[in-house]
Amino acid sequence: MERTTVRLPSDLLARARKKAAAEGRTLTSLIEEGLRATMAKASPPSSPRKLPRISKAKGGLQPGVGILRYSEIQEQDDLDYVERMKTFR
Repeated sequence: MERTTVRLPSDLLARARKKAAAEGRTLTSLIEEGLRATMAKASPPSSPRKLPRISKAKGGLQPGVGILRYSEIQEQDDLDYVERMKTFR
């Protein structure tokens, strides 16, 4: 058996202490039971791994952006992102 410290909201701790006392058991056993129940829940089956779609886009780079100028590509990507985010506001 190991000892550990658990930080809980005071209202939750008070309710847990009352429940444990009402059931005539220790707070430790109440926490242990809850943790075991949580851990016993079956995790959802993992779905088969999906590969990202491959772009079929044509046209190449935008005019004025050289492939060797990474900072320009990054800046354009940032500007495109800002424009897309405007539609969500």
